[in-house]
Amino acid sequence: MTDIKAELHQKLRESRAAILANLDGLGEYDLRRPLVPSGTNLLGLVKHLAGLEYSYLGGCLGRSAGEKLAWVEDGSIWDGADMWPLPSESSEYLIGLYRRACEHADRTIDELDLDAPAEVAHWPEGARSTTLAVLLIRMVGETAHHAGHLDIVRELIDGKGGADSDALDDEGWRTFHDQIQAAADTFRT
Repeated sequence: MTDIKAELHQKLRESRAAILANLDGLGEYDLRRPLVPSGTNLLGLVKHLAGLEYSYLGGCLGRSAGEKLAWVEDGSIWDGADMWPLPSESSEYLIGLYRRACEHADRTIDELDLDAPAEVAHWPEGARSTTLAVLLIRMVGETAHHAGHLDIVRELIDGKGGADSDALDDEGWRTFHDQIQAAADTFRT
């Protein structure tokens, strides 16, 4: 029988690795710049995920992070402050924060059973009580979801998004793109 906790933890680790891989080789500007109208940017997603790791797989289970997040402390998280890096927040700091948050979450996952009780204060009243299992599933989903965002933003920066970016050479990707565009063009009005 499959060890569900181990399987979920492995999927979380795989998505975390994809998150970090999308940051490789980029300077501060490219790590920060928003390339879509929503403002989505690489370091902002890392900052956001660090907070989620510390919250869902830490604080919600009564396991303090040991470090405070300014955007949580001052309440600016509710204004989107966790989605973009301030000039004073270096990439080294935010990537380190993410790594520390993941390590903290890993210890939680390793030490607690899936049925360990948890409480999420910002969930609706009457639905705040939950378990590590539910929060681990949520974190796997959140991380995979945002890994996809990072893939796309990275591709917009230098064309190298995603784990399969080396499956074709530049000419191969152009040919693939043009084939898809030609199919879409048949529906152009």
